[in-house]
Amino acid sequence: MAVDIRIGYLTTLYHTSFILIGSNLIEPQGIKASWKLFPNGPAMMDAFQRKELDMGYIGMPPVMIGIGRGLEIKCIAGGHVEGTVLIGGQDFQASRTPREALLQFKGKSIGTPKSGSIHDVILRTLIKDSGLTDDITVKNYDWADFILDAMIDGEIDGGCGTPPLAVLAMHQMNAKMLISPSAMWPFNPSYGIVATESMIRDSQSALESFLKLHEDASNLLRERPEEAATLVHRAFDLIDEDFAMEVFRVSPKYCASLPIEYINSSMAFTKTLIDMGYLTRDLEKEDVFYTEIIQKVHHGEHHYDNPGKLR
Repeated sequence: MAVDIRIGYLTTLYHTSFILIGSNLIEPQGIKASWKLFPNGPAMMDAFQRKELDMGYIGMPPVMIGIGRGLEIKCIAGGHVEGTVLIGGQDFQASRTPREALLQFKGKSIGTPKSGSIHDVILRTLIKDSGLTDDITVKNYDWADFILDAMIDGEIDGGCGTPPLAVLAMHQMNAKMLISPSAMWPFNPSYGIVATESMIRDSQSALESFLKLHEDASNLLRERPEEAATLVHRAFDLIDEDFAMEVFRVSPKYCASLPIEYINSSMAFTKTLIDMGYLTRDLEKEDVFYTEIIQKVHHGEHHYDNPGKLR
């Protein structure tokens, strides 16, 4: 009998969700997947709170906020790191450090996804660390598309979000990526796979089968990106394959594993989330991560630093 899994996913097209939706690989594994699209991570956490999801593709800060509020969920696999980008118009200059890039926004505004999203948390932390809290306005938007529209309309001066936002902005308004994703916040976990504790307890075999597909799709992104782009186009025909390839290359750090670097970078958010009022208590690694299943699926060293054909 097939195991029903209700899966939340985002519009971020380099997540393996698009590859798996565009393929016919899940059902033969004895899994009946029901996919639900969300505008951002906090909205997905609300769905977990309502017990509408069993699994989700999501950045770690919303997950940690949810766990701090009592949600019984854990991260069971990685997916991608360094997926936050900062963009500005033609008058801005590429920079080597976050502070150097942010100094260009004194007296200006930056748009980013919803409060509590990974991009919001990273941006506000870097602004604070740069001593620019009183000098830069941060505006939150429910959908990344709204950020680009606001930039085009002159409502904001820059944007902080995913690689697709950067590629779209470069195409539509000749925007610039102001700092490399790796320089924004090294090894920041842009997304992982999260499951409910009841799913982890009762359906380990199904989760292992799913994570094998997730691992294969992560490898496809690095090793055969043209095939991955075709599957993304098949899942969402409005996405051009050449556009998908551009997005894959912006931050080509794909893997399903949960190495210590991924876990430590995630846990570094704890203090920031407490300072920002999103958390009221410290979290331990065991509160956030369950690594036993992915350790069965992914053996050996992680691949986040091996871009394959995307180099």
